[in-house]
Formats: sequence, C-alpha cells, structure tokens
Amino acid sequence: MASLNEKDLRKEIGRFLSDRGIDLFGFAPVSRWEKYDEVHPDFRPQELFPTKTVIVAGMGMPLPIVETTPSAIHMELYRTVNRELDSTGYYLARFLNQKGIPSISFPRDGYGSIQIIKEKPGAAFAHVNAAKYAGLGTIGVNNVLLTPQFGPRVRWVSVLTEMEFEGSPMIENELCIRCLACARCCPVDAIIPRDDRFKPDFKSLPCANRAEELTKRRCYPCGICIKVCPVGEDRKLFASEESMSLYLNEQGEGKDPLDVKLYKRWKHFRKWGSWTEEEMKDGKK
Repeated sequence: MASLNEKDLRKEIGRFLSDRGIDLFGFAPVSRWEKYDEVHPDFRPQELFPTKTVIVAGMGMPLPIVETTPSAIHMELYRTVNRELDSTGYYLARFLNQKGIPSISFPRDGYGSIQIIKEKPGAAFAHVNAAKYAGLGTIGVNNVLLTPQFGPRVRWVSVLTEMEFEGSPMIENELCIRCLACARCCPVDAIIPRDDRFKPDFKSLPCANRAEELTKRRCYPCGICIKVCPVGEDRKLFASEESMSLYLNEQGEGKDPLDVKLYKRWKHFRKWGSWTEEEMKDGKK
C-alpha cells in the first residue's frame, strides 16, 4: 500500500465513479469524526473497520420525479438509485481490494425493515455525516445532507478504506436557509424546530409509521422534506423555483386551482400505479 501514489489513485477513483454515473464524491479522513464530535464513538468508521478514509459517492434524484411523491414512479426511482449505489460501492471496494488496499462498502440504508427502525431507530453507520465530512454538503433542519447541486435530493453510499487520502475541502457555510418548509409540509409533524439551536427535535416514530403506511400502499418513501427544500441548482434546471406555494398548500388541496399543470401532473402520478390513501381507508386494499 505504501508504494501507491495517493494522487494517481485518487484520479483513478474519480474516473471509476464518473464512469458509473456518480454525480458527487469526496474523501473524508476519519480525523473529522473526532474533530466535529457529532457522532457517537461507537458509530465512527474507525470503530467499524481499520479505516483511514471514507470515500462517499452520491447520485442525484431528478426533482420532477421527487415532486410526485408519494407515487409509484418515485418509489421506482428510489429503488433504482439504491441498486446503482450498492453496486457502485461494492465494485469500488473490490477495485481497491484488488490493488491490495483493504476496503469495504456500507450500503445506502443499512437496515432490514421499517419495523426494525421503529424498534431501534438508526443504522450502524451514517452516510449523512460521512458526506458532510467529505465536503459534499451541510446538514439541514430536515436532518438530511443538503448539497449545492441537488439540495437534499441525493442518495449516498460509503466505502471505508485503509488507504489514507487527503480530505476534500469542507463546505463551511450552512446551505440550509432555515425556511422551515420541511417542518411546515411534513404530513406527520415529525420535525420540531428549536429556537435555541439549529438542529431540530425529530420524532422518528411518526416518520416510521408514515413509511410503513406508504410501503403498504406501494408508494414509499415519503420524501416530502426532500422534495420541498428550496436549496439546489436542480431547481433552475427544471424551472421549479416557483413551486413553494404549491408545496405549502398540498395538505389542503382546495386552496389551489385544479388547472395548475404541475399540480395536476403530481396528482396523476399519485393516482396511478399505487393505492391511494382513500382506497386504503375504504378497505379496497
């Protein structure tokens, strides 16, 4: 391992990830977990594997599909991105192992079911903090990593490696503008803003119950707090900078004219391909 050139290998990894369609990636030295002291020691990468660096890779979720949530097409996008990330993490770890660098990948979720999450909230390793320490974004009020390119509409995978890489530059300024759209639009009021600190209180059980309901309806995950966040260059790409009023009124649909094209589009995708909330309540499914 000592004979490998860190800069050359870094470039190889960049080409490898770009060839697999990865949008964002960065290198997080394990020293950053200690420096920021935001993660319990038992969940830090150096406790899980003899890690020197965590390589984090992310794929963006196209905003127009995320806006349809909860819908079957959002569910399929989520599953597709998850598969791509798990495969990429596995092959990157394999790529490094073949070079004599011990490495493992941690999958994009890391839990077996919603029921397990309800009983034991959390996973063995947090990609959110890893991506922050890899210089890819900052953590918003919605407890998700916000990126300049996609806001929170990104899924992540991490590779823990024994190779020591120079850390990617961190984003020092908070990307979250604390508009609280995520808290205002949450259908189960799981995000509770605090006046005395940036980080909110978070009620994991209502969020998990919502996920369980949507899983039965075949239109998981919820993703409302991901969808409504105004941060991200993707809003310019998809001309979706003026959608906030629709987001804020979705819980009371009568407030918006039904001829609004975006609104009609979202409702169409929610109606077809999965069971609606009304169909579940009526006992049709």
